[in-house]
Amino acid sequence: MSSDLTHFDAEGNARMVDVGDKTVTRRVAKARCIVRMKPDTAEKIRAGSIGKGDVLGVARIAGIMGTKQTAQLIPMCHPISFDSSMIEFEWLPGTGHVDLEITCLVSIKGKTGVEMEALTGASITALTVYDMCKSIDRAMEIRSVCLMEKSGGKSGTFSRDEFATKE
Repeated sequence: MSSDLTHFDAEGNARMVDVGDKTVTRRVAKARCIVRMKPDTAEKIRAGSIGKGDVLGVARIAGIMGTKQTAQLIPMCHPISFDSSMIEFEWLPGTGHVDLEITCLVSIKGKTGVEMEALTGASITALTVYDMCKSIDRAMEIRSVCLMEKSGGKSGTFSRDEFATKE
């Protein structure tokens, strides 16, 4: 078994990583997700005319709640109390579609990272947008769920922008 796979013991059994001896550091993770939709769906969201209510307001709350539930959803994640969880939206017009970029930023001063919490928050936000708008746009796509940045801890800093230039 590879020593890089920290969620397995020497016999190959799944285990939660022991973070007891890790150093407490400031750890931040930013994840992104895209929801691609029809332009008229985006206009209805912006106008607040979706029958189920304020799509972005509800999705933001769902995403924040999702970050807090990560340890219950991902088996080897540590239950943690992080310092902040934020969801941001940006509209990106395309040709024949509109992309809603969802960013989830999570931070903690602790012994373990928050990448999974940020990824979960972005994903749950996107799923909530889909759920609230599926009756008018079943062709919506949830795309490009990825870690954009992380800092803190022994593994240091990661930036997707820096990683992309090295490929």
